[in-house]
Order: sequence, then structure tokens, then C-alpha cells
Amino acid sequence: MNIILLGPPGAGKGTQARTLVDKRDMIQLSTGDMLREARTSGTEMGQKVAEVMDSGGLVTDEIVIGLIREKLEGDKQGGFIFDGFPRTLPQADALADLLAEKGETLDAVIEMQVDDAALVSRIAGRATCGSCGEVYNDVTKPIPADGVCPVCGGKEFKRRADDNEESLKVRLMEYYKKTSPLIGYYYAKGQLASVNGLAEIDEVEGAIARVLDKT
Repeated sequence: MNIILLGPPGAGKGTQARTLVDKRDMIQLSTGDMLREARTSGTEMGQKVAEVMDSGGLVTDEIVIGLIREKLEGDKQGGFIFDGFPRTLPQADALADLLAEKGETLDAVIEMQVDDAALVSRIAGRATCGSCGEVYNDVTKPIPADGVCPVCGGKEFKRRADDNEESLKVRLMEYYKKTSPLIGYYYAKGQLASVNGLAEIDEVEGAIARVLDKT
């Protein structure tokens, strides 16, 4: 099963992707993770990534599609979760062409709907475990008082420099301009399902599970 998780920054895509990896043996294809992995891989594609990133340039859609192609040619396990890709309509078309080329299907596109004001409140207090990536929030899920992540035992917690109200508004505007058109794109294809991204984590997990179980 291959799926896309859609939603603005902070909607919880990464959290739900990790759950799907753990419970359904799926493979999370995060654009950022793939680029970092490729940069140090020593492969021909990795060298291209390193050259672009070291020069301060933007990684092209062609390179990202090339990285995804490599992943599709490897172990498929329970299927793939596309997290952070596609971000634009041309990327969506390119992904569709690649999946067709590899004899793969896109089984579901799950939109994680959020309210902007609530999202800003959520992100402004966000922190992640530096070891396992578990997400915490100053209001809804504070870092444990003993400073130890109960998931992995890590003691280092990180906050993104742009996890503040002004930066988030800029990131949201970028999402609405470039990525939100994908909602209509996949709706027209009959592949879109929507869940409440601001519900409790286990409730979102259950809603996604129901979508996938019907697919």
C-alpha cells in the first residue's frame, strides 16, 4: 500500500508516519531524510545531492524523483508513505508517472485538516527528542520533568528556530500557495480522504487506520 500524507507544517504528518512504520511495516519516504541520507551515501545520485546542497542551491524535482525511484526499487515491506512530497502539482504528476513506470499504485491520499490559529498555538511550543524524533509540546505534551524521553531515553530536546508565530505564518502561506492545490487534484482523482489533524494523536491514528482499512 502506498499513501501520501498531506497537511501544513505542524499538522502531525511525521508523527503519524512513524506510527504507520511501527504498526504496518511501511517505509516513510521523507524528502529531508532522503536528501541527508543520499548526501553521505557515495552514490552517483548522492554526489549530485551533495554538490547542490554544498553550493547552497535548491535540489531539483528530478533529483528527488531519482531518489524515490531508488527507494521503489528496493525492499517494499508494507508499502511507502510519501511525507513532504509531492509539494506541487508538477511533482504530483511526476510521482504518478514514476509509480506507473514501476507498476505501483497510489492507494490513498490523507489530508490532515487543521485550524490555522490552533496550529500556530501548537507549533509555537513544539520540541522534539534529538534521538528518536518524538514530538512534545509545552501545553499539550510537555517534556518530562526529569528531562528524559520515555520513548528512547534520550536527554536532548530540540526546538526549530522557525517554530514561532511569524515564521509559521510564512510557512503556511507557502503551503497554501504551492501545496494546497493538491487537495483538489487528488479529490478529482477520487483518492482523497480527510481527517482532523488537531484531534488527539491516537484519534488521528484511528481515523487514518479506518481510511486505510477501507482501501
